[in-house]
Amino acid sequence: MRKKEIIAMVLAGGQGTRLKSLTKNNAKPAVPFGGKYRIIDFVLSNCANSSIDTVGVLTQYQPLILNAHIGIGMTWDLDRKFGGVRILPPYQHEAGGNWYKGTADAIYQNMNYIDYYNPEYVLVLSGDHIYKMDYNLMLDYHKEKNADCTIAVIEVPIEEASRFGIMNTHEDGRIYEFEEKPKKPKSNLASMGIYIFNWNRLKHFLKEDQKDPTSSNDFGKNVIPRMLKEGAKLYAYRFEGYWKDVGTVESYWEANMDLLKEDCQLDLYEGVNKIYAVDYSLPPQYIGPEAVVENSMIVDGCTVYGEVKNSIISRGVYIGKNAVVRDSVILQDVRIEDGATVIKSVVGNGARIREGITVGNGKEIVLVPEKRDVKENILEE
Repeated sequence: MRKKEIIAMVLAGGQGTRLKSLTKNNAKPAVPFGGKYRIIDFVLSNCANSSIDTVGVLTQYQPLILNAHIGIGMTWDLDRKFGGVRILPPYQHEAGGNWYKGTADAIYQNMNYIDYYNPEYVLVLSGDHIYKMDYNLMLDYHKEKNADCTIAVIEVPIEEASRFGIMNTHEDGRIYEFEEKPKKPKSNLASMGIYIFNWNRLKHFLKEDQKDPTSSNDFGKNVIPRMLKEGAKLYAYRFEGYWKDVGTVESYWEANMDLLKEDCQLDLYEGVNKIYAVDYSLPPQYIGPEAVVENSMIVDGCTVYGEVKNSIISRGVYIGKNAVVRDSVILQDVRIEDGATVIKSVVGNGARIREGITVGNGKEIVLVPEKRDVKENILEE
């Protein structure tokens, strides 16, 4: 039987309610980011750059845009007959069917898909984080430690550690305790939601988890603690690059603004380990003769007659004469008319800011829902 050494399973079914209107009609991993990308482009590109050519994407909430975006995976060189990328929604089978009840249950319901490739290792990923990572280095570490499970961790400020799942480890990196959002954290090693499992061991623990009627069927809450309790070898893999969970409007805005910093750790311009995005074959951006553009990213298909400073401008955006856009993230096909002002805002797809209207006060982030026709000033949320 043909087999793969490692396959990836991307958890991409989250509703992302803290992103408010950005996920009203869209799965969180399909939310636009950085002008030309969608959030899931980062994890799919990481897989491609790590030569992982078999990727299952587990969808559930509002999957239409996400499914259309991924297609057959050609953008990430994942259009393959044996392997490639596959969309894996919940499905009905002989014994019935259910929505994915938790992260572990989502993997459990797709055991047949994993077994088809008979892998030694399964890489479980979140589809809604912004980072660049070589998963091969983590796999090498996993093999070196002869681990049953390796969890990627990142150091966070100790005062923020209570917001994360925290790994407490021995000096050799072996995890002896996992604490979910502890009030008094013992360390600052936060789980990144990136796991490598030995498939045969994971399969055992997934089946045990399903037998427990009190379980939430979640990796962090149930499976990882069970593995620790039963003496499995779990190790923490320290990651030192850029990583951001864009789970709130504030963190989403911050991550976009990070791209404009001269010392940003997330280098989108290096020749290797590129982040791949779907090419929409739009015409080049047009910057008018009296336009002013400073420290901004402006994608193809945009027309700019006004002033743009420290902002991310996505494809197909129109910015009229004497309009001002500062410290903002403007998503696709937005029209900002003559004399309008947008400050420290996130403007959703297809919105229209009418002539002379002001959005944002420069103090707190203002979110304009997609396709909203803004005819009155919006100065705060």
